[in-house]
Amino acid sequence: MGTVLLRLHFFPGFCLLLLGLGLQFHILGWLLSRYRQRGWIIAGASASTILLALGYALEFQWAQRISTVKWWTWLECAALVETIWLIGVSLALLIWRRTAQFDPARRKILRTAGAAVCVLPVLGTGFGFMRRNRFHLSEVSIPIPSLPRDLDGLRIVQITDIHLSEFLSERELAAAIDMANETRANLALVTGDLITRRGDPLDACLRQLARLRADAGVLGCLGNHEVYAEVEDYVTNQGRRIGIEFLRHQSKQLRFGSAAINFAGVDYQKFHSRYLAGADRLIVPGAVNILLSHNPDVFPVAAAQGYHLTIAGHTHGGQVDFEILHQHLNVARYFTPYVRGLYRGQKSSVYVSTGLGTIGVPVRIGAPPEISVLRLCAT
Repeated sequence: MGTVLLRLHFFPGFCLLLLGLGLQFHILGWLLSRYRQRGWIIAGASASTILLALGYALEFQWAQRISTVKWWTWLECAALVETIWLIGVSLALLIWRRTAQFDPARRKILRTAGAAVCVLPVLGTGFGFMRRNRFHLSEVSIPIPSLPRDLDGLRIVQITDIHLSEFLSERELAAAIDMANETRANLALVTGDLITRRGDPLDACLRQLARLRADAGVLGCLGNHEVYAEVEDYVTNQGRRIGIEFLRHQSKQLRFGSAAINFAGVDYQKFHSRYLAGADRLIVPGAVNILLSHNPDVFPVAAAQGYHLTIAGHTHGGQVDFEILHQHLNVARYFTPYVRGLYRGQKSSVYVSTGLGTIGVPVRIGAPPEISVLRLCAT
């Protein structure tokens, strides 16, 4: 049963729903024992419960069909923000309940600390909201053993996880495309998640992606949100029309001078599925082989199959990432060890971009959005 639940993309939302309801029950008990306005308290708890339930329900297609995309985008966000705030309030209550054990001076300090813990999640959310669309260029050198001389220095610009929606406008995406074009890369890649859900402005996203320019053209692969929105074929066909070749279990060979480089692309590889089934047949012997896969957790399989490099996104770098004692704490780490940046192993590498957009709460903390420029270099 647990394995079945983990395969459902809405399982994390279910966990957040249970967490929110549990924290709310804890806070409700404290409020009822302390204050007499039971009617107002129960009304507030009821409204809170409805918001949490709506936030979870709106992950399902049947719920999305009976409401406009703008409403359910904001409702889902509000439910997640509420859960974050409930965590802060619960931690504050734990601190405040211990204040009776201390002298007045310490009691005042603890009460102040509890208030800060209560407010901090809201302030952090506001800070992350303001920084969510501050794009920057990340330039990374990718070492590849025995890289042919004509490929040494080849530059690839990657855009991924756009999630064009209420939280990322077409104007902001246009600015990111301009930044990508200014790099004058040899090749451009789009590695999935153009939108978040059905009803998001997919055509506007494609319109801006049509402006991508690179000497060798634009290649791509599809992400999990193309699957959820059921737009895989539409994106593939429209991409072909505007000059973007989305590789769906396909490969394309390019030549730079006398050297061949082979790009293979796969659709989103479902969690706990058999990764990259048949992808080994897309490898071209004697060429540099690069795999485009939206999710990076396929890397060990790709390396074993013989790919020199895997280029991915999907994680958003955790979207909210805290570094404590040189350890990174973020949600993505519970799903994959390949969260952000360059990883090497088995004479192969994987690069994971933090992407442009956000999902759930439109917040970026410690994982800024990026346009990635990858430079191949010989070792």
